[in-house]
Amino acid sequence: MTENSEMPTARRNIWLRGLFMLLMAFAFHVCGTVMCIVTVIQFAMMLLNGTPNVRLVSFGRSLGRYLQQIAHFLTFATEEMPFPFSDWPTGD
Repeated sequence: MTENSEMPTARRNIWLRGLFMLLMAFAFHVCGTVMCIVTVIQFAMMLLNGTPNVRLVSFGRSLGRYLQQIAHFLTFATEEMPFPFSDWPTGD
C-alpha cells in the first residue's frame, strides 16, 4: 500500500521539475545570447588591444560553468538546481 501512496507525490515532483526545466531552458537560451555578445566584445578587444579583457574572461568562465550546470540539470545528470536556486559559479 505504500507504493500507491507515494505515487502522487512522485508524479507531482516530476511536474514541478518539468516546470523548473522549462525555466532553466529559457535561462540557457538567454545565457547563450549573452555568451555570443561577450564573444564578439572579446574578439573586438583582441583586435584593438591585443589582449582580452580580464573581467570578461572571468565572466565567460563563470557563464560557461553556469551553462554546464543547466545542461546537467536538464539532462537529469544532477538534481541540484542552478542559479538562482544555488550560488552563481565562480570564474576562477
